[in-house]
Amino acid sequence: MKNVLNIIIAISSITTVLAIILQQKGSGLSGVFGGSDVSYMTKRGAEKFLVVFTIISAVVLCASALLILFV
Repeated sequence: MKNVLNIIIAISSITTVLAIILQQKGSGLSGVFGGSDVSYMTKRGAEKFLVVFTIISAVVLCASALLILFV
């Protein structure tokens, strides 16, 4: 069981990192300090799918990490 959970953690962590990297828009460090001049817009299409996929992948990662503590 621990081996399966370790594989799930590895796969979900890689997919979470890749999904986060794909969301970067080239704003550099200016967005970190509030220097971004991009106004908020609704997400549509592939961008919305990527955000939802990132959330699901992060939830799976956290749940499997917590589950491995009890196994």
